Amino acid sequence: MVSAFNTKQIGHVDCPGGGQVWVDGNILYIGHMRPPSGTTLVDISDPRNPRKITTIDVPPGWHSHKVRAKDGLMIINHERFGNAGPADFGGGLALYDTTRPAEPKLISKWMTGGHGVHRYDYDGRYAYISPTADGYVGNIVMILDLIDPVHPVEVGRWWISGQWTGGGEEYPWHDYVSPRCHHPLRMGDRLYVSYWHHGLFILDISDITRPKLVSHVNSSPSFPHPTHTCLPIPQLLKGRNIMVVADEDVAKLRPSAPAFTWIYDITDETNPLPISTFQVPGLDPDGAPQPPMTGCHQPSERFNGTVIPFAWFAQGLRLVDIADPFAPKEVGHFMPDAPEGAERSSSNDVTIDDRGIVYLIDRIRGVDIIETSVL
Repeated sequence: MVSAFNTKQIGHVDCPGGGQVWVDGNILYIGHMRPPSGTTLVDISDPRNPRKITTIDVPPGWHSHKVRAKDGLMIINHERFGNAGPADFGGGLALYDTTRPAEPKLISKWMTGGHGVHRYDYDGRYAYISPTADGYVGNIVMILDLIDPVHPVEVGRWWISGQWTGGGEEYPWHDYVSPRCHHPLRMGDRLYVSYWHHGLFILDISDITRPKLVSHVNSSPSFPHPTHTCLPIPQLLKGRNIMVVADEDVAKLRPSAPAFTWIYDITDETNPLPISTFQVPGLDPDGAPQPPMTGCHQPSERFNGTVIPFAWFAQGLRLVDIADPFAPKEVGHFMPDAPEGAERSSSNDVTIDDRGIVYLIDRIRGVDIIETSVL
């Protein structure tokens, strides 16, 4: 059975190994996390009857599970996945011309050292990425200028002092988790950066070539979950500047209750202040440890008004209204069926299109296309 509150499934794309979903125009872009890895393009001009157009494959040992697209330019990541396959394929970003979606054309591939690129943001010119790089421990922040997609150019980078061991910096985390930039997001002249078990950072990029630290907060190790996404809200809420911060329910420092999301007041951006949290009602009755991938994963980076769609791992889609940032509340949900052979669903990512239709991807069963009355 599929339970729903203010939601209705209207379509489905059978697409195993789901990592990320993105929409540009009438095309749904699906990044695959598990083999067969690659990127699938789907025609959603009629969301009730989605039609697969094509898939771009990557070799074994690599995946391209993240995707962004805008105005006919598609950006996919190449990141190491396991140890099989050709090492010389290399990590980085691949840029495609998708003006003819049935025939994507590779424009260029920007290469980086190490395992490659994880998550990223793209604003139509600049890509804000989280690559590994030669000489650095873990992923760092990097900004690429894609004005000429044939020749991407790095224009800025930032890292936590101690990551650049190749430059002689002393590494201070031998007894802790290695630093790892997970996901930069831009709003205005700021980057809001999640850094896994090293917390969150706000960076000033008014000079895009020289990102500067504004502030840093880390809820670990007091709270054992890694910081996954820092989502700034463009409008004032109750007169305050607000940021939604999702912890991911994986890679826990110790057995614990499921991860949740935080609401931060960043009106004074030099001193981010948590003012509330949200957990799926009833999911954590007593604080007892539960299996990984029970709780929070990822908010949609696209949303309408004050309702944020979340992919909440085993709890499916959650629609959270933060109109009162001091008291966020659930206003809708959709619970997918568990995939065949699995005990529960694993909702990994979510986005919406200009029609307010929701696309929720499961790591196994594919994409559910959902209508809701609250967006």
